[in-house]
Amino acid sequence: MPTFAKASTSAKATADKTVGKLPGVLAAFVVMLAGFWLADQIGHAILAAQGLTGSSPVSGVPVAIVLGLLLRNTLPLPASLAPGLKFATTTILRAGIVLVGIRLSLFDVLKLGIGGLPVVLAAIATGLLFVTWVNKKLGLPPRLGTLIAAGTSICGVTAIVSVAPAIEADEREVAYAVANVVAFGLFGMLFYPYLAHAVLGSSETIGLFLGTAVHDTSQVVGAALTYKQVYGDDVVLRVATVTKLTRNIFLAAVIPFLTWQHLRSTQSAVGAAKKKLSWQSLVPGFVIGFLAMAVMRSIGDATLGSRGAAFGIWDAAAWASITKQLGDYWASQVLLGTAMAAVGLNTNFAVFKGVGLKPFAVGMAGALAVGSVGMLMAVIFGRFVHL
Repeated sequence: MPTFAKASTSAKATADKTVGKLPGVLAAFVVMLAGFWLADQIGHAILAAQGLTGSSPVSGVPVAIVLGLLLRNTLPLPASLAPGLKFATTTILRAGIVLVGIRLSLFDVLKLGIGGLPVVLAAIATGLLFVTWVNKKLGLPPRLGTLIAAGTSICGVTAIVSVAPAIEADEREVAYAVANVVAFGLFGMLFYPYLAHAVLGSSETIGLFLGTAVHDTSQVVGAALTYKQVYGDDVVLRVATVTKLTRNIFLAAVIPFLTWQHLRSTQSAVGAAKKKLSWQSLVPGFVIGFLAMAVMRSIGDATLGSRGAAFGIWDAAAWASITKQLGDYWASQVLLGTAMAAVGLNTNFAVFKGVGLKPFAVGMAGALAVGSVGMLMAVIFGRFVHL
């Protein structure tokens, strides 16, 4: 066959594959839009019930998953959606994880100071170790425990969707883990501000507690905003936000660690000879991209502070707009939201049979343990934090 004919055939095959993915991707995108709209309505209703105002504290990602699940299990979806849904849960998901890195700056760690780091590290260690242990005791799949541990200890839904491809988790495990952090994180968001005011002292201590005990970033901000509006304390909001961002930074270290654990346990389970694990196997390409974006954000923040313009180009307002658009809109909403909507559209309720409520027992135990450790450490180290 002539070269130009081969090229033409190859191009046509590529075009056909691309077109074949469009229905599934479009369906997931529409479900994502509906999920974020509904999350906004639910969030404002929750605030209104407390007599508060502000941005919705409910993340659209889990709502998109739930909508996808309901559609998948109540309507006869066409088979033509399958290629696009698979593309969304793999390629689009990884692209979203890469862009999430732009939200993380090493300067957030410096803002919190040496006094706040032990609180964050203790909360992360508690979540990772205790949740994994409880999950094993209840006989649940190790990957499910890993996802719940990551979501509980670091940054909720974002941690779950970032860790899932690294440990080869399936849709059922992702859906269960997301449901956990949403349920118990929402409980913390609604209850912890009032508990903290009743039992804790300084604003810094309360901010540290909220920033470590509540799971998802939007839930932490919601809890801190509730405290600010009810008790008129802006320091709590600032400390809680920086504490949560510091927790998020450690996602870059936790993904390779959990990947290493997964690979080691997989080798043991199949009785394979232990092979030396290379850094390429421990740090997938999307994690390298995630780290590169975090480094770029940190350099941009550093040059903004030293020169008055990020990379000598963008002023503070422009740089903030760029990072917000890439990290919050394109990464957290469009890409990750579409990917998680696809997870819902790809998951049959039948896969949940036989597991029951055990995953929620794991999630509750983890939430209580991380919250208790967060409160104790906040009491001890709160005096050393000043923002």
